[in-house]
Amino acid sequence: MVNRLFTFISFIILFPFVSVNANTLKGKITDIKGETLPGAVVEITDLKTGAVADINGYYHVDNLPRGTFLVEVHLLSFATITQSVTISGETELSFRMKESVIEKNQVVITGTSIATEERRSITPIQSIGIKEMHEDASSNIIDALTKIPGVSQVSTGPAISKPVIRGLGYNRIITLNDGVRQEGQQWGDEHGIEIDDYNVSRVEVLKGPASLAYGSDAEAGVINIISSNIIPEGKIVGNITTNYQTNNGLAALHAQLGGNNNGITWSGYVTGKAAHDYQNKYDGYVYGSRFTNLDFGASAGINKKWGTSSLSFTSYNQVLGIVEGERDSATGQILKHYNNNGNDVLVPTSSSDNTSYSKSSPYQKIDHQKLVWNNELYMNNGGRLQVTVGYQQNTRREFGDVLNMDAPGLSLFLQSYTYDAKYFLPEWKGWKATIGGNGMYQVNTNKGDQFLVPDYSLFDIGVYSIVNKQWNKWIVSGGLRYDFRTINTHDLYVQKTVPGTGGKPVPGFGNDLLFSAFSRNFSNISGSAGASYTAGQNTTLKFNVASGYRAPNIAELSANGVHGGTIRYEIGNTSLKAENSIQEDAGITWSSEHVLVNASIFDNYVRNFIFIRKLAGVNSNDSIPAKNNESYYSAFLYGQSDANLYGGELYVDFHPHPLDWLHLENTLSYVRGQFVGVKSDSAGNLPFIPPFRWVVDLRAQKKVISRYIGNAYAKIGLDINSAQNNVYSAYGTETTTAGYTLLNAGIGFDVIDRAKHIVCSLSIAGHNLTDVAYQSALSRLKYASENYVTGRTGVFNTGRNFSITAAFPLDFK
Repeated sequence: MVNRLFTFISFIILFPFVSVNANTLKGKITDIKGETLPGAVVEITDLKTGAVADINGYYHVDNLPRGTFLVEVHLLSFATITQSVTISGETELSFRMKESVIEKNQVVITGTSIATEERRSITPIQSIGIKEMHEDASSNIIDALTKIPGVSQVSTGPAISKPVIRGLGYNRIITLNDGVRQEGQQWGDEHGIEIDDYNVSRVEVLKGPASLAYGSDAEAGVINIISSNIIPEGKIVGNITTNYQTNNGLAALHAQLGGNNNGITWSGYVTGKAAHDYQNKYDGYVYGSRFTNLDFGASAGINKKWGTSSLSFTSYNQVLGIVEGERDSATGQILKHYNNNGNDVLVPTSSSDNTSYSKSSPYQKIDHQKLVWNNELYMNNGGRLQVTVGYQQNTRREFGDVLNMDAPGLSLFLQSYTYDAKYFLPEWKGWKATIGGNGMYQVNTNKGDQFLVPDYSLFDIGVYSIVNKQWNKWIVSGGLRYDFRTINTHDLYVQKTVPGTGGKPVPGFGNDLLFSAFSRNFSNISGSAGASYTAGQNTTLKFNVASGYRAPNIAELSANGVHGGTIRYEIGNTSLKAENSIQEDAGITWSSEHVLVNASIFDNYVRNFIFIRKLAGVNSNDSIPAKNNESYYSAFLYGQSDANLYGGELYVDFHPHPLDWLHLENTLSYVRGQFVGVKSDSAGNLPFIPPFRWVVDLRAQKKVISRYIGNAYAKIGLDINSAQNNVYSAYGTETTTAGYTLLNAGIGFDVIDRAKHIVCSLSIAGHNLTDVAYQSALSRLKYASENYVTGRTGVFNTGRNFSITAAFPLDFK
């Protein structure tokens, strides 16, 4: 009854616009010897639909529109097939798959008007699946993505990672989750991207300006997190995943289930995760680095001959400590806040303190809820209309008073309404065009008694057009976009404080103006043009020029307060201009039966680059201290200047014949950032740029070990990070970082039943096996207090860690 009602309502609303002509795609999937391949997956990514080959190798996809689409066929240990298919009426197409030690040629969708083969994508883009991410001991989803060349992270302990692409991060990167941009105070250092780490099937990373498709904030690139795989008709599928990590006692359990019955789809998931404080050999346990998560979500949708419609809800809920790093001057041990008969005192921690999963002081609580309605309508003329609307609310609260653990100081409530509409015009003489518009409306409200940014509202809109043509060996693409954004803030008053009252506000003494109201408008025209050329069966050349745009965020414009998670007092600048960039990319992909090479170089010129620097104090001493709850914080000010970033990435996978089971994988990344026209050694480098990195892995894999064990691998590798001496050292803003090398390893395999179905996938990974004490160049904790006993400054990264992941797939009719 519910299914019929859902179908009837959707049909009545959408019928005037849509096609009622049903088309199908069917066929058989075999290997080159003609043996059937049950379980092979056929996906039409543009249409978010597909099928799985049955026991006889046959597949069947219903409710398709007319048109030409890219079809992807993939199966573990076989080379992925991507083929452009024209669908009209009952279309039949069979595939013959070839066993291969190189499977990488996925279909990607990020930043493009249509689905594209990864190796032929004009923009530099790479994807990674959840199975590959499980092979490493990662602390969160962004940490897992750093194995992609050109991707790094700003970290504040294991729970908090912000993505950095080619040296740029924060509001210069848009994170998408199932087609909707994630909005949650991403200007801050002290929290992650607020997406469940386990509710992921694959991630696509676009490196370079994507303002053409996404507007402001996509200046450096896009991270597109795709939650679930396509569910075939007549199936109920899911998984149960468990993970345990030894360094911080992380324990996680994730369960997911979804189905598709006669075009009615549904899914749901829940994740629980908890970790105590992490440890390393210099600091011991790092008090305050613990965290817990409880996340859940559900969706329901319909897939019929007129199109698709789905409604989804997700809830991300995290409690995590804040690492202050204050130490005992005699022992160097990290201290904790303790309620001693109504007095806040700092005392040493015990072993039971550090291995506790309970909240510590200070801590923060983040709740992020998201509701998304996604629609795609098939037109009679062969066109398609996609409309996505979303609502998000993000609540972030910091609790810093050990005498009143449940009373927040800083409390921010952000509401975001996002919209995205695009129309795919019918193909005309090989040309494919898309026109669209997207944007958002935001309202941010302070609900605590500590303030970093004012209350504000933001409206953003952009319209664009992208064209694409493919013929013979060429693919060309280009487009233009116009953006407009307005930000309006309000006066914010706080009660005056009176000397002799301990800094507490006293009623009746009036108010102080903390934030003055202002209004700023920003607009921009951006564009992109590029081409890829298939020079031979195994070689693809690419070139792209794109402009990027980013309006200043609210913190850069107006911050005036203690940003506790970053251990600093921040001061905004209301006169900041928008950033504009031009980036040129060139790349080559070459593959043979035994070698895969992917290389790219880039040059990015950014006008009005916004950065934060430390303020100099009196007599060139440390910057102006700001007192907050008896703690002192250095002051930092936002400014801007023209900048230039350049560099490149190289990926080489070599597996010599006849040792096809052996892989030697090399990943190299380099980026250099400098201010234009600045000759000073101390002020000429862009702050917080990652150093040169070389990751080398030796990997052995075998498809069949025994009747019940398959898809096995074992690997060992080095993660080599060079010293970063090209820093913005003026006023003590940034310090140099020593180089380090980490030894990592891993093994894994699938347990298979008599019917050759995977029962369990097991991965065991070891990180930093030699327990090296190191600080990442982009770790915020390296700027914590000095240990006067050892003379070392800051807190060090995670020590030796082992991760065990077991995934149990579920598959029912």
